[in-house]
Amino acid sequence: MSPAGYRLPDETRVGRVRLQVSDLDRATSYYRDVLGFRAVSSDGHCALAPQGDDDTVIVELHEHRGARHAPPSGLLGLYHFAILLPDRAALGRLVRHLLSLGLQFGSADHAVSESIYLWDPDGLGIEIYADRPRESWQVKGHELAIGTELLDLRSVADAADGMWSGFPAQTTIGHVHLSVGDLGWAREFYHAGLGLDAVVWSYPGALFMSAGGYHHHLGTNTWAVGSPPAGVDDAKLLEWELVLPNQSDVAAATESLRVSGYGAAEDGADRVIADPWGTLLRLRRA
Repeated sequence: MSPAGYRLPDETRVGRVRLQVSDLDRATSYYRDVLGFRAVSSDGHCALAPQGDDDTVIVELHEHRGARHAPPSGLLGLYHFAILLPDRAALGRLVRHLLSLGLQFGSADHAVSESIYLWDPDGLGIEIYADRPRESWQVKGHELAIGTELLDLRSVADAADGMWSGFPAQTTIGHVHLSVGDLGWAREFYHAGLGLDAVVWSYPGALFMSAGGYHHHLGTNTWAVGSPPAGVDDAKLLEWELVLPNQSDVAAATESLRVSGYGAAEDGADRVIADPWGTLLRLRRA
């Protein structure tokens, strides 16, 4: 379902996520040594990229010493950020790697994708997934068919074509999933204001949105309703990025949000906007 007004360009994608962690060395060790990111810079924070020659950063770790661990019941803000692998074979290699380490993880088959779920040392949620071919995605009524079924882990592991050697090139942030206080407000901000298409709205307690027909660049849910927003002293998502094709798109999206009542701060050519629960979204051009 397209928004009534401004609609984000089809080429819109998710950029990097910036996380607040309680211990930078501990978090860096987890993301680098356990999961397989490559640390490309460390100047008061740690910037992480996939393996290979491209230093495009997709995760940044920022230390707030002693930040509170994310509670199991959740806070408004980050539910999880989702790392998209280029293919099922890579997901199979990762599954075998995690099993060899004896790490606990969750998993799910979402019809459009196959996913595993982890929590970092601060309790921040991570999804790592591979998409099924887009031509296999099904539509029910006007909505994309996204479900949550048991994942055939054996089949995924059997797809591995070697040993895990870290996140391969072409790994990106596929989507961000946020806990919000009200789905109506989330729709007003992200759909009517920002210009994301509503893709799935009948999943219990959730609303999924995207640009360009993707299954979702953003998930929102009210499963932590009643909890407060993550605060200054919590481990949390500091901000996430949407990357738009050019600067005129950044200006158009910013103006659409302004008309909806949400002002933006300027950071060079970027624009940074807080959603109704204080989660920061950065708009930047590719």
